[in-house]
Amino acid sequence: MSRIQTVFQRLDGAGRKALIPFITAGDPAAELTVPLMQALVAAGADIIELGVPFSDPMADGPTIQRASERALMRGMSLRKVLQLVSAFRAVDDKTPVVLMGYANPIEAMGLDAFAEKAAQSGVDGVLVVDYPPEEATEFGAAMKAHGLDPIFLIAPTSTPERIAQVAAIASGYVYYVSLAGVTGSGALNVAAVAERLPAIRQKVGLPVGVGFGIRDAATAARIAGFADAVVVGSRIIEEIEKSTAETACANVEALVAELRRGMDGGK
Repeated sequence: MSRIQTVFQRLDGAGRKALIPFITAGDPAAELTVPLMQALVAAGADIIELGVPFSDPMADGPTIQRASERALMRGMSLRKVLQLVSAFRAVDDKTPVVLMGYANPIEAMGLDAFAEKAAQSGVDGVLVVDYPPEEATEFGAAMKAHGLDPIFLIAPTSTPERIAQVAAIASGYVYYVSLAGVTGSGALNVAAVAERLPAIRQKVGLPVGVGFGIRDAATAARIAGFADAVVVGSRIIEEIEKSTAETACANVEALVAELRRGMDGGK
C-alpha cells in the first residue's frame, strides 16, 4: 500500500479528513524548503504538495506565480526539487509528497527518467496541470510502473466523459478545483462544491481533495464536512511572502495548525 493510500485509510478510520498544504520548492530559498516541509508536518499536514517552479504557470494566480519566479531566480530546477525531496526523506519517511507542476520540465528530462528519479527520491504522487487525461495514458503508465500515483485535476466544467477518463488513469486521490479560475481566486461557493462532489464520486473511486480559494480555518472546516481532503496553497505562500527567513517556518506552522484545528472541529 502506498503512503498516500495509507494516509487516507488511517484518516478514514479516525473519522478525519486530510490536510494537504502546498508550498513552492525553493521559495523563499532552497535551504528553507525542507524546514518548511517539516513545519507543515508538525502543524498537522497529512500530505504535502510541493510545487515545481515553472516560468509559465498557467493555472496559478499571482501569488504562486511570484513564488515560482523567486525560486527560478535562485536556480531551482526539477532536478534540485528531487534533491530536496530526498533530503526531506532523510528526516521523514512517512509523510507523502506530491509534486505539482507542468509538463515542460518533465518532458525535458524524459518521462521514464523522471519517473525513475522521482521514485528514487521518495516522491509519492505527481500532478501535472497540463497533462489532460485523454492524452496522459503514457504518463499514467510510467508513474504506476515506478510506484507513483498519477493525480489529476477535475474542474467545475469537467464533463462526465472527462471525469471517466480521469477515473481510468488516476490513483491516490483526485483534486477538485473548487472554482473556475486560477489559484488564489476568491468567490468560493462552498454549497456548489458540495453539490458537485457526489457525481464525481460516482465515477471516481478515489478520495476527492478540494482546493483553490480556501483561505481560512472556517472555510477549511466547511470543505472538510464533505470532501476527503482540503488543499491550501496561495494563503500559505502569502504567509511566506510576508515573513523573514527567520520567521517563515514558525509563521507557516502557526497558520497550518489553525487550519488543522478548524478541520478537526476546534480540537
